[in-house]
Amino acid sequence: MSITVVIADDQRMVRAGLRMVIETEPDMTVIGEAGDGAEAVALTRRMRPDVVLMDIAMPRQDGLTATGTLLAGADPPRIIVLTTFDTDENLHRALRAGASGFLLKVSSPEHLITAIRVVAAGDSLLDPAVTTRVIAAFAGRPGPVPPPELGDLTPRETDVLRLIARGMSNGEIAAALTVGEATVKTHVARVLMKLGLRDRVQAVVYAYESGLVRAGNGSGPERGGVPGL
Repeated sequence: MSITVVIADDQRMVRAGLRMVIETEPDMTVIGEAGDGAEAVALTRRMRPDVVLMDIAMPRQDGLTATGTLLAGADPPRIIVLTTFDTDENLHRALRAGASGFLLKVSSPEHLITAIRVVAAGDSLLDPAVTTRVIAAFAGRPGPVPPPELGDLTPRETDVLRLIARGMSNGEIAAALTVGEATVKTHVARVLMKLGLRDRVQAVVYAYESGLVRAGNGSGPERGGVPGL
């Protein structure tokens, strides 16, 4: 079954390049393009794509505002934010907008295709450089008071949340904890449910904002390859 994609970027040449990369894949189809956030919202609501590639800096309405609007609606699409992340303000806004994936525009075509497949399957994805910026953003901040809901997690669920914050996949967490991958999936689902989080992207932010994980304590991203979360 084909994965349907909408591309939202104010640069026509960028949209053309993304379309060319995506449509080389037999299981993906670009069903629409938008040049600004407002157009992206209208087009997405009309076409109902599986995945939206959303640029941040667009006229009329920016991509983060459009992302928030779409995710607040019924049956929202999966959204991958494409950005240069040239400021921490953009990074923080993007992380809180609730998108399922974050990619730098300098990412390779192979990385883009992987991201679309990962997000369409219901998972989340962070570019390694984005994860590094998350860690750096919290470095040096005073330790916050841990929120009470952290106490609802079992010790093993807390361990899993720490490893999620390190950018580990389910398979890597299973190996680190010497348990089955199905067990890890169950723990991840319970962590998200107990903390009221949408996905693993939000879990990474939560782990740092809550003080469970601190920058500089060995909790940074360990992998240099494709960052499946």
